[in-house]
Amino acid sequence: MYPILQDLRVVECASFIAAPSCALHLQQLGAQVIRIDPIGGGPDFHRWPVTAAGHSLYWEGLNKGKRSIAVDFGSPEGRELVAQLICAPGEGGGIFVTNFPVDGFLSHERLAQRRSDLITTRVMGWSDGTPAVDYTVNAAVGIPLMTGDPERNPGPVNHVLPAWDLLAGAQAATATLAAERHRRATGQGQELRVPLSDIAIAALGHLGQIAEVDSAGDRPKMGNALFGAFGRDFATADGQRLMLVAITARQWSGLVAVLGLGAAVAAIEQRLGVSFARDEGLRFRHRGLLVPLVEAAIASRRADELGAAFDAQGVCWGPYRSLADAVANEPRLVSANPVFAPVSHPSGLSYPTPGAAVSWMQSDRGEPQRAPRLGEHTDQVLAERLGLTAAQIGRLHDAGRVAGAG
Repeated sequence: MYPILQDLRVVECASFIAAPSCALHLQQLGAQVIRIDPIGGGPDFHRWPVTAAGHSLYWEGLNKGKRSIAVDFGSPEGRELVAQLICAPGEGGGIFVTNFPVDGFLSHERLAQRRSDLITTRVMGWSDGTPAVDYTVNAAVGIPLMTGDPERNPGPVNHVLPAWDLLAGAQAATATLAAERHRRATGQGQELRVPLSDIAIAALGHLGQIAEVDSAGDRPKMGNALFGAFGRDFATADGQRLMLVAITARQWSGLVAVLGLGAAVAAIEQRLGVSFARDEGLRFRHRGLLVPLVEAAIASRRADELGAAFDAQGVCWGPYRSLADAVANEPRLVSANPVFAPVSHPSGLSYPTPGAAVSWMQSDRGEPQRAPRLGEHTDQVLAERLGLTAAQIGRLHDAGRVAGAG
């Protein structure tokens, strides 16, 4: 954890990926984050992957370094405690991250009556309040219909990476810091709404894909081919599979040199009257002629021999690995990566745990922190933030309005 945002206090009432990852990004830069969950845990408390004992590694991973308080959301007294914690006075406080609905007891309008400079960052599905998750938004914007092999998978192909959740969490964190900077300058709070649908469709617009559809229609499926340049997967003589990408002229010339394809490629260029070195789009357009050459050349050589030669020539390539293989055998990813350190978590497992992925070269990263146990900091937070006495906190426990770690 970097000590950059130590003066910020964030309250999170959220579940799943986007909003909790927003607060996690802030925490890993030093912000103090209190996560408030219903007693017994929210809808993501048992989300897979889980340990053999049923402890959610998903929840554990997204809540590292946060403080946890468990409150009865269903009672007026519990909701009052939540509102008081969100709106507690003090400079650097009054920052609320949530994916609760726009209306209800956590609406910005209600909370801002208690603290006028409140910043509420609200992750949503659709901008009109319609529920959605990453996978339904991804389906709605057309990505699964562009994914996969057109012959083997003519229908939609989902993927396992929740891209819009992750982008929404990162953009929500950026927007929260911008709003806090604006508040420092003006004293004004505000509500920020971050719909997954807007994140997704804006990202496709930034990449030129809306303009592409408007002018040329939907992009077809093309298997593992890289759109607009030369790139796809190839099998080596020893049964390994490599991903090759040649976008720049240097990457292309290095690939041709390593594979000894200079004469064959020159013959195609002469016949077509083109230069593949000058235009990556031509490599894509004529991939039907180029792929068989590359495929045959790679199929005759071992992966280790090709890797060394590719590196020497500046070719952009990478092996296909399982995650287990990557964690165990690629030191740059985990074992020799300063982003990671071994941490023992409440699940009972100790494993390489990531801190902030961005390296601040003139600041000390600090060690990653473990996740909390649900309700672990209930008493501490109520005492520190709301000034409640031990007797008052005890009465809340007796009434079932709050809970500590079980």
